[in-house]
Order: sequence, then structure tokens, then C-alpha cells
Amino acid sequence: MSKKKSSNIQAYFTIGIMIVEYIICYMIYSKVLGNPANFENMDPEKGHPHNVLGTVYKGGFIVPILMTIDLLVFTFFIERLITLLRARGTGNVSNFVVNVRELVENDRIDEAMAACDKQKGSIGNVVRAGLEKYTLVANDSSMDKEQKMAAIQKDLEESTSLELPMLSKNLVILSTCASIATLVGLIGTVLGMIRAFAALANAGAPDANALAIGISEALINTALGITGSCFAIIFYNMFTTQIDRITYGIDEANFSILQTFAAKKH
Repeated sequence: MSKKKSSNIQAYFTIGIMIVEYIICYMIYSKVLGNPANFENMDPEKGHPHNVLGTVYKGGFIVPILMTIDLLVFTFFIERLITLLRARGTGNVSNFVVNVRELVENDRIDEAMAACDKQKGSIGNVVRAGLEKYTLVANDSSMDKEQKMAAIQKDLEESTSLELPMLSKNLVILSTCASIATLVGLIGTVLGMIRAFAALANAGAPDANALAIGISEALINTALGITGSCFAIIFYNMFTTQIDRITYGIDEANFSILQTFAAKKH
């Protein structure tokens, strides 16, 4: 499967998730939040809300959109969490790097590969690919030392380039949600304030019910937008920190292998 085709499938899959989650959120908005039992006189449109569910419903049509954004944030939080936990592998990364370095220095390459298999993470995958190349070129008399090191380094870089995109995939969705959640919430806030001021502008006594609905719409949308944005920013920064740690571990392991090979006489 080509990289372009795989990217298209991923895009369609993401759009599909968004559509499904919007449908779910709209059903929750209309059937659960908009349940007539949550309002006075069993009237979701004009009745005063009895509880929090009814109050959130008063946020208007922007609410299911914001709910969808918030649900997307938590969906891709779980997806990235699972992926990065797998990529991190088992055990302590620093101890793994030190262990592999010692094994390579003592020419115990098979044991070093076994340690990589046991690590089961991105670092283990990259190091194992480098060790496989290490064993191939170590006794190749047709290559000098510089060529051997260049071959090992190239293999390590290729393995790293295959692992890193998997680590950062879908983070752009979190960063996008962090940006648009606040903006969509602001749209709902503005619409609510327009409704509130329209109620105040009525001739004679202001429409207290319309005024309350307008203020509710403004505040609910603001709250949902800020909440989604805050969580998206927290998750994004948390994951980028984890990716940086994994990347640093990969670079450290690669450097150790090359330095160990350079110190040997081949």
C-alpha cells in the first residue's frame, strides 16, 4: 500500500469518526438534554430548565458541535495514549540503552537483539535494525570502517524515520481541536448575547425568558469551548513531551551503537 493511499484511508477514517461522534452527540443533545422532563411545563424551547441537563440544552445548536469536539479530544487522547505506551515499550529506557551498549561492547550481539525484542518499543525496533546491520557489515572485508559506519548509520536513520511518524500521527487533530474549540464556543457566546440583547430591546417590559435563554446559551458555549480547548492543550503537550523522550532515547541508542562500533577494530 502506497504512502499516499494509506494517508487517504487515514483521512477518511478520521472524517468517519467525526461524523459518527457528531451523530452520537446530537442524539444526546436532542434526546437526553432536550428531554421534556428537564423543563417546566415539559417545554424544552420555552420552559425553564429544572436541572443541569436542561441548562446545557439551552446552549443551542452549537452545543452538539462543541460536544463533538470535546469527544474527539478524548477519543484521540485514548488512541495516542495506547500508541505511545506501546512505543515506549517495557522497562526503563536509560537502563535499556546502557544494557545494549555493554552487550555490544562485549560482542554479545545476539543477547543485545534479544534485549531489543524484550523491550517491545520503538527504541527496541530501531536498535534491533541497527544491530542487524551491525552484524552484516562487521565482517565484510569489502568495506572499510568509514563505509561500515555509514551503512549502520543509514540503517538506523531509516528505521528511525519509520518509527517517528507513527508517534506524532493524529497530534494535529488535538492541536486543531485546541484552537477551534474556543472559537466555536465564542460563536455560541456571541449568538447568545445577540439573543439576550434582542430580549432587552423589546418594547415595553424585556422578555425575561428570552433574556435568560440568551445568557444561558452564551455561558454554556463558553464553558464547553474553554473546557475542550484546555484538555486538548494539556493532552497535546503531554504527548509531545513523551515523544521527545522517546526520540531522545532513540538518538542516544543510535549514538551508542555507532560509538561502540567506532571504538572497535574492524
